[in-house]
Amino acid sequence: MGNRGFILVVSLVFCVLCGIATADLIFADPPAKHDNFWTLGEMNKASIIMLKERGIIPKDLAAKIARAIEQVNTAGNKPGAERPSDYLRVEAALADVGGPEVSRVHSGRSRQDMMSVTQRMFLRESLLDTVEHLNKMRERLLVLAANHRDTIIPAYTHGVQSQPTTLAHYLLAWVQSFDRDAERFRQTYARINLSPMGAAAGVTSSFQIDRMRLAELLGFEGIVENSLDANFLSPAQTNTDYASDLAMSALAIGMLAQDIHVQYHQPYPWFMLKEGPLTGISSIMPQKRNPSALENVRMLASHVISGAHATYIQAHNTTIGMNDDRSSLDARTTANDAQSMYDLLGKILDGLIIDRERALAEVNADYSTTSELADKLQQVANVPFRTGHHFASELTNYGRANKLKPDDIPYNEAASIYQRETGQVMPLTEKQFRDALSASHMISASKGIGGPQPSEVNRMLVNARKRLGDDGDWIKKRKAKLLDAEANLQRQFSDLAGTAQ
Repeated sequence: MGNRGFILVVSLVFCVLCGIATADLIFADPPAKHDNFWTLGEMNKASIIMLKERGIIPKDLAAKIARAIEQVNTAGNKPGAERPSDYLRVEAALADVGGPEVSRVHSGRSRQDMMSVTQRMFLRESLLDTVEHLNKMRERLLVLAANHRDTIIPAYTHGVQSQPTTLAHYLLAWVQSFDRDAERFRQTYARINLSPMGAAAGVTSSFQIDRMRLAELLGFEGIVENSLDANFLSPAQTNTDYASDLAMSALAIGMLAQDIHVQYHQPYPWFMLKEGPLTGISSIMPQKRNPSALENVRMLASHVISGAHATYIQAHNTTIGMNDDRSSLDARTTANDAQSMYDLLGKILDGLIIDRERALAEVNADYSTTSELADKLQQVANVPFRTGHHFASELTNYGRANKLKPDDIPYNEAASIYQRETGQVMPLTEKQFRDALSASHMISASKGIGGPQPSEVNRMLVNARKRLGDDGDWIKKRKAKLLDAEANLQRQFSDLAGTAQ
């Protein structure tokens, strides 16, 4: 059993034991826009054009070989036709059509560099699709954040309420994390979209192969210069580079899913999923509304991370010239799971019910604004922060001991505690004291860059929207460039074969 099969079995057993709904957790095979037969056909087209241009093959023979390539490609494209993935089988089919001379299309190349090219063609296509799925989820996240700029929620450290913030500010933290994912994917694409073609079996050849021309014809933005690196070092890093990006993104999504899921520990959560496809009902306990989608997106995140580890293990400890690290199946399968993960998270974001009053009540029921009380004492009366911190801590102890919320503590009692602890008269008026304990005041009073105050949240929303737009344009340009390269290759190839319409 392969790594993926083992992981799936373990996950399904876990689901059965824990009662997790698995209906939405479907792991499909990697998208099959293109296969090995297609990439071999594209490389054959590019090679015969370049070989003719360099004078390595005479024009008449190049045209004959091109017609044989066209015939074999057309036959393989028929419904139900066999589409060989091994170049030697394709070459045998070419020879059946055009005779042994067609093997000259293989001048100056090897299955080694062809395999490396195939890997990169698959990975660049997969990566662009993955970023599209990521961007759709980022859009939903931004819409949710924009709708909740004034929704006050508690933030937590050590699992304990710490300070108040807004839901928009909270969500923008995840937006920024996913912005970094997009940046990493763009950087990885630039490294993936370099051509190994012409490196042959690792040391090039005595033919005057134009590697830059081959790269251009196949839609690459340059070449992997050192021929040994092109075939034997970079493939492992190319595969794991992509897998690492996927795992980093899944790490954040797992954290977000768990953060939302924590609310389900409470009888009255302020984060909930709408009843329906995102939730499940217990087979025995009628009151339960299980957050199945949260469990499933977290499980998908775990699959992505484990799939990335499998890619590393596959590439680990292999000597150069081995094929282990040029199988891009693991990274593409992991990417497919990541795309499902992004899609499901997007549905979760659309299906969240936010109880604003309940969230604010959670804040007001605790003492998360007392750090602002210590700050206010320093700002108004130059009270040393640690002195103010100690007073706020004692005020908290008093309130909790008497089962009082911050708003319920009498001002006179607060002043008495301050005098007892510091030997000084309370320097804050009652209004200043009440304002300092107000969550909305604390948020609006924030001054730091990136804070929850409305001006900063609005600024970050605008910038995030621009980044998302730029990333969308980047994908469109890259996909258009690949389509243009494919169309240009076909035009030049048809001209050579004499089959242009």
